[in-house]
Amino acid sequence: MKEDAEKMSETVMETIRAKAKSLGKKICLTESDDPRNLKAAEKLVKTGYAVPVLVGEEEAIVKLAAENDVDLSGVEIADIKRSPNLQKYIDTVVELRKAKGMTPEKAVEWLKDTCVFAAAMVCAGDAHGYVSGGGNPKGYNHNTADKTRPALQLFKTAPGIKTASAFFIMQMPDPKWGCRGALFYADCGLNINPSSDQLAEIAVTTARTYRMFTGEEPKVGMISCSTKGSAHDPIIDKVVEATKKARELAPDLQIEGELQFDAALIPEIAAKKAPGSTIAGHCNVLVFPDLNCGNTMYKATERLAGATATGPLIQGLRRPFNDVSRGCSVDDIVDCACVAAITEWA
Repeated sequence: MKEDAEKMSETVMETIRAKAKSLGKKICLTESDDPRNLKAAEKLVKTGYAVPVLVGEEEAIVKLAAENDVDLSGVEIADIKRSPNLQKYIDTVVELRKAKGMTPEKAVEWLKDTCVFAAAMVCAGDAHGYVSGGGNPKGYNHNTADKTRPALQLFKTAPGIKTASAFFIMQMPDPKWGCRGALFYADCGLNINPSSDQLAEIAVTTARTYRMFTGEEPKVGMISCSTKGSAHDPIIDKVVEATKKARELAPDLQIEGELQFDAALIPEIAAKKAPGSTIAGHCNVLVFPDLNCGNTMYKATERLAGATATGPLIQGLRRPFNDVSRGCSVDDIVDCACVAAITEWA
């Protein structure tokens, strides 16, 4: 009983960290020219959450670690120029991209990019996933597209999924929300204006992610400026259609829409605006109609409600990859590595 009580008091991220520690997965960190990633690697070793691999040039990594008083004991380094496995990664990239005209010569050049190198390591079975967090403006300087493209091109989407998407775990101060205070928001970082088909896939994928990470049943609210026909416009029609398609894709999931934000979360409001709904007012997964809305809502929840935002976390790929904001902290990188460590899509 004591163990059950302790588990119920854990936040979702604490549960994820504990599971990651039990798995011992190898996770690549691609921005090795940024001291935050070196410190994150050091912390991953000390906590035992994952086996970190810093991808870059070994000599530069060792020098930067010394300058920042970072202990690299237990941290693996994958040298993009001198790795003994370089030929294996060249062969891996060529095999996966030969239909797109990839040659060994092109692969050699492409693998000089640390994100490509990390993705190739994962595809070759030498790591479980990779995380790109931070970045040095004078160094690798990957933007979101640069970080994500190798994962999309080499990992591809998981079986039955055409649309990769980005979500946040929003840990609220009050545990009454979602799962022990955690709400899952999507898409907040990847698809700018998803179609109804894409929005349906995002809903189903995020619901399954929620179940994977929490062990609880998802209750998905398809967020709109309208609740159950209270307004009419093509932007609302998209959400209505996406809700219908999501239910067809996954009849086993509880998905409700269209719902205004308050109708999705507040039982009293839901009783008035969506009477008869079994999940309105109790949603734990919120799917937003476009990136304008999703990105704004996660930032507003973080800043005004005092929530802790973990992400953006990429879902729907065959292998784990997470892109962390360039303004991230060391702990953000560590947590995203933990998420990658426990993610299994295919």
